[in-house]
Amino acid sequence: MQQLFYFLRKFKYFLFFIFLEIIAVALIINNHSFHRSKFISSTNSFTGNISEKSANISEYFNLKNENKLLAEENNRLKNLLETYTKDKDSIDFSAIIDSIYNQNYRYTVGKIIINDYLSPNNFITINKGLKNGVQKEMAVVNSKGVIGIIDNVSNSYARVQSILNSKSRINAGFKGNKHYGTLKWDGKDYTTVQLTDIPRQAQYKIGDTIVTGGKSTIFPEGILIGTVANLPEKVTASNTINVTLFNDMTNLGYVNIIANLNKQEIKTLNSTNE
Repeated sequence: MQQLFYFLRKFKYFLFFIFLEIIAVALIINNHSFHRSKFISSTNSFTGNISEKSANISEYFNLKNENKLLAEENNRLKNLLETYTKDKDSIDFSAIIDSIYNQNYRYTVGKIIINDYLSPNNFITINKGLKNGVQKEMAVVNSKGVIGIIDNVSNSYARVQSILNSKSRINAGFKGNKHYGTLKWDGKDYTTVQLTDIPRQAQYKIGDTIVTGGKSTIFPEGILIGTVANLPEKVTASNTINVTLFNDMTNLGYVNIIANLNKQEIKTLNSTNE
């Protein structure tokens, strides 16, 4: 307290001058519209910049939640789109009772909590399980493409056999034509997988897009995988090419789990003896 009194006594004339200056500026701003408008404009600009920076900081720390909301919204739109993808012009909508009429696939959003990519047989763990309707042999993808297939499920979690697994086999082919093969991984480079058993007559070039073939009950047709990285030196009965993945398998977050709603019916049909 004594130091404060000493300070006030020492700088009393300067402080009094500042006080008078503040009163003078206030009077000028209050009595002159031009100065008042300039002051308000400057104040708004200053507070606007502060508010913008504050919002940017808040937005940065809220990115995790925003990503989750975007993933959930993307999942909802996928389900909505799937409802109307097949022969929509021939449907009598007035007769529809079931809200998932004509829906072949159901999408569930999940988050990767464990991601392995350095061993020959890699697995991924996601935070959705039986209580969320997740079962074995469901596809797992994200916006960039295929991630893997569910191979084991508990009540709250599921294990995914990664596309980077030497035992993984996925029907895949060239976008834009009907030539397909089998997608495998040789266990070497986590950025590259292999497409084998390509028909001799298939025509393709480096950079062509590889997608899922839809010839199984797991993946819908046309899910992105990667691009052709090389051409075989000679055409053989089991042509093999390298495919550079669209996904960075070392950096994965939210995913979509895809359930084929017709899988059991198809399996039952194909298992029926003639």
